[in-house]
Amino acid sequence: MATTDNGAAGHNGDAHHGPLDQFAINRYVEIDLGGFDASFTNSALMMCVTVIVITLLTTVGMGRGRLVPGRMQSIVEMSYEMIARMLGDIVGGRGAQKFFPFVFSLFMFLLLGNVLGLIPYSFTFTSHIIVTLAFALVVFVGVTILAIVIHKHRFLTFFLPPGVPMWMAPLLVPIEVVSYMARPISLSVRLFANMMAGHSILHVFGAFVFVLSFAGVLPFAFIVALYGLELLVAVLQAYVFTILTCLYIRDAIELHH
Repeated sequence: MATTDNGAAGHNGDAHHGPLDQFAINRYVEIDLGGFDASFTNSALMMCVTVIVITLLTTVGMGRGRLVPGRMQSIVEMSYEMIARMLGDIVGGRGAQKFFPFVFSLFMFLLLGNVLGLIPYSFTFTSHIIVTLAFALVVFVGVTILAIVIHKHRFLTFFLPPGVPMWMAPLLVPIEVVSYMARPISLSVRLFANMMAGHSILHVFGAFVFVLSFAGVLPFAFIVALYGLELLVAVLQAYVFTILTCLYIRDAIELHH
């Protein structure tokens, strides 16, 4: 994963741009907070754009609340109903709806971040492991605190369920602890790896299509199909991240019981 300064994206204007150059971090506004680099970058810019698009989509789409919804209202309503249904099916109970604002915001942010990153010359912030890990840690720490608040010391039974023979504890507890601690890693790597790999493949095959453009519409049709597949992956990865978050919330509430 490449990281560069504002003027270090390439050595010169004629430098070859590889498939990983699109993931370079460019600083637009240098901000130094006592040695901490808080510069405003292309990643931060796309996050701000994503928040603005979500705000416009939800406010404009649901502003009039028409009985026969238009396109924007239909998109918002479908997203709302999908997340509400997901929480109801996985978490269950009326209490599940208290988590709706967080889960809905998480889904929309990741979805729009993935999709907007497919626009040429934009930036996909979910293709950086530090960003996806931050989201995963927020979920991980949040559900852990939730489990401790609900169950107090009984939270430890998550690693050694009641009824399990004590002689199995030395073997089972380390396995369960490692499995639990690996949650944010698997959650973040899955999203990061899929987005980075997909964009790299698009860049490589896009270069081939440009070279083979003399061959007619076949190469162009192939890149359109590949782009459609990557769009599907972008939506699917946001959905998978969200559904796993719901599963972790359920585990925090029920402790697998």
